[in-house]
Amino acid sequence: MKKVTLDMIKEARETIKGIVKETPLLESAQMSKKTGANIYLKCENLQITGSFKIRGACNKIANLTEEEKSNGVIASSAGNHAQGVALGAQMNGIKATIVMPSTAPLAKVTATKGYGAEVILSGLVYDDAYAKAVEVQKETGATFLHPFNDEYVIAGQGTISLEILEQLENVDTIICPMGGGGIMAGVATAAKAIKPNIKIIGAQTANIPSMKHSLEKGVVTTAFKDITIADGIAVKTPGDLTFSMIKELIDEIIVVEEDEIAQAMLFLLEYQKITAEGAGAVSTAAIWSGKYIPKKDENVVCIVSGGNVDINTLYRVIDKGLVKCGRRYTFRTHIVDKPGGLGEITSILSELNANILRANISKLSSKYGLGAQAVEITIETFDKEHKEQIKTSMLEAGFKIDD
Repeated sequence: MKKVTLDMIKEARETIKGIVKETPLLESAQMSKKTGANIYLKCENLQITGSFKIRGACNKIANLTEEEKSNGVIASSAGNHAQGVALGAQMNGIKATIVMPSTAPLAKVTATKGYGAEVILSGLVYDDAYAKAVEVQKETGATFLHPFNDEYVIAGQGTISLEILEQLENVDTIICPMGGGGIMAGVATAAKAIKPNIKIIGAQTANIPSMKHSLEKGVVTTAFKDITIADGIAVKTPGDLTFSMIKELIDEIIVVEEDEIAQAMLFLLEYQKITAEGAGAVSTAAIWSGKYIPKKDENVVCIVSGGNVDINTLYRVIDKGLVKCGRRYTFRTHIVDKPGGLGEITSILSELNANILRANISKLSSKYGLGAQAVEITIETFDKEHKEQIKTSMLEAGFKIDD
């Protein structure tokens, strides 16, 4: 493999011009106020396929030989590279087959099929899909397009840095999502070549911290704890090329938990009006969680790498985020089994301006005795302080609370 250089990244920019959008860089007033720094969001979720992956995929396809194109292409992907390859192949009249994990969001599967690709579902994470794609490639002879461990793909992703450094003068720090390392390798290569003192920080899910573990051990290492809502960076084993590049360029890796990713997705949706998938929100989560504390007036860019999130997943994430920040609260208690028994609870909640979303009453529970009814109530609350105020008032009124 070739060493990826700034010149290759500049060439990639010319190659994909007219296909790829120059995405906006937006300031986050809320995060800037919270941190005292200047926080910006690079909105790759607004890219034509909803993700940065179109950059690398189209650059790779443009550099295929005629023979490679004639054999058709095959790729493995959690969903975003899939759409980039499918669209690039469609534009060039090339047959495309994509292997995706069975856990890939329905929206990504549907979109990939919509660009004309054949989709095969296999396994739980990217690595499983990759193994299946290798099998299919051997059977069909199609040209394999790797989603991150490829110099042309990396160069395409690096064009993000060229845009950032043109859009914002005096960038101090770029926080970039990281799975297999393709976007990070490209972004870091371009940014450090143009501005050697810039700080490059990777953000990774704690459920699959493969690149962090690899850098700590000094060799490519497999790591997997559990599946993640950040499916776009659910890579158990990073690439050897990306690893060799990143270890020389990166300043720090921050790992974020699932609930921190959910809260970042909720924040972006509610306050920034940005729909981000889990992988796209990890850079924001690094700051919103307080794990990265920028210096006063530091100019920080968080790359929102994609926005292809399934609506059902988004609903669950919003619910989890609301619970985590104290804005949705479910508790269980009991009331006397008589007319108006629920009234005292609703009166307390009304006085404290808590909105009831759901209330379930059952006489079947024997926990509280024969003369009692079990009640489970879900309410909307303002914040954690409001939630604790409600709990205190319920306890003072004689109700036993089970969270």
